[in-house]
Amino acid sequence: MTTQPFETLAEHRCFGGVQGFYRHQSHATGTPMKFGVFTPPGAKKAPTLYYLAGLTCTEETFAIKAGAQALAAELGLALVTCDTTPRDLGLPGETDSWDFGAGAGFYLDATQAPWAGPYAMESYVLKDLRAVVQANFPVDPQSEGLFGHSMGGHGALTLGVKNPGIFSSLSAFSPISAPTRCPWGHKAFTGYLGPDQKTWANYDASLLIENLSGASSRPALLVDQGLADKFLGPQLHPHLLEEACQKSGYPLTLRRHDGYDHGYFFIASFVADHLRHHAKALKG
Repeated sequence: MTTQPFETLAEHRCFGGVQGFYRHQSHATGTPMKFGVFTPPGAKKAPTLYYLAGLTCTEETFAIKAGAQALAAELGLALVTCDTTPRDLGLPGETDSWDFGAGAGFYLDATQAPWAGPYAMESYVLKDLRAVVQANFPVDPQSEGLFGHSMGGHGALTLGVKNPGIFSSLSAFSPISAPTRCPWGHKAFTGYLGPDQKTWANYDASLLIENLSGASSRPALLVDQGLADKFLGPQLHPHLLEEACQKSGYPLTLRRHDGYDHGYFFIASFVADHLRHHAKALKG
């Protein structure tokens, strides 16, 4: 693979491996983008697990808060994170809302001004992020998994379902499972994709899975949801994902947990299960 230039922002010794934070120029967004990589000790061709973060988060959030590196080191998994949008572009309305604009790219390729162009997060994850990681880190490009949280859970589900030839394992924490049927999705899709709701279906995991052929042969999907999550009722709709999987035969394990909310204490409580879920698929 061709060389992909990048800049090292910081590197930290971590459980025998290295947790690093980096920056590179993205062709997809036309902007600088930050990303993080945890390289496990002794890695030569490590299976790679890409994590997509939620609203307001950055490439550092999961690496700092989830506590995943210890088990990733033991399992020999590389962990990759990325920022949730380009930053500081000066676009009108870019920082007006916490759930739209900067930090809220929804892992789609925007088609509406002024977001079209730089807000190309689907293309960024699938092309540029993977390219720079594969070219510069000791990872196996044939062994890649995808997971995420909330908005990033939505991104993981949609990108994973649409690209089974790339991602061999898939999971999510508290995903926005049916964005065409929740306020967050309506706000984001109207702004990024326009008012024609026919264009929205390509970014709705429940709709994608419901209409999927050959779903029963896909890798098993693991989803964890806290029942004390304040966004559960109005925004997340895991029951619609469950219904879609039942309809198409997609293999789903949906676990509901009493007392857990939407935050990283929830993720830290169950991240080990997700790493083992992915390691089984990627290393098996």
